[in-house]
Amino acid sequence: MAAMAELPHVRPEAPAEPLPAGTRAPLHAIDVLAFVCELFALATLALWGFTAWPLPWNIVAGVGAPILAILVWALFVSPRAVVRVHPFVRALVELLVYAAATIAWWSMGHAWVGLVFGVVAVTAGLLAGRRRLA
Repeated sequence: MAAMAELPHVRPEAPAEPLPAGTRAPLHAIDVLAFVCELFALATLALWGFTAWPLPWNIVAGVGAPILAILVWALFVSPRAVVRVHPFVRALVELLVYAAATIAWWSMGHAWVGLVFGVVAVTAGLLAGRRRLA
């Protein structure tokens, strides 16, 4: 406390009220939008894999691309991520998954869908990330 007395502009933070056991913070609309963007990115990667490759490889790519994205997401981005990384690394991994889905739309000949998805997903990711850091 003596150190705080020397710095009058520093106020001790009030301890945050813990949530009751078995509950979580309420969901906001931006959380729902970010989740929908994640699902749309996974569905896009599956669609791209099934349509962009010839028959034996389309099954591998159509199943493998979303599984790889889910694995990367679970390792670094999910709320219960296996590997705890810096928030900027987390945002970069999230951005890479969204960029993969955007590029998939472009390669399928639907550049506008990819562009709109990219803008919405990055905006939702930025807003959700700012909420997490606040």
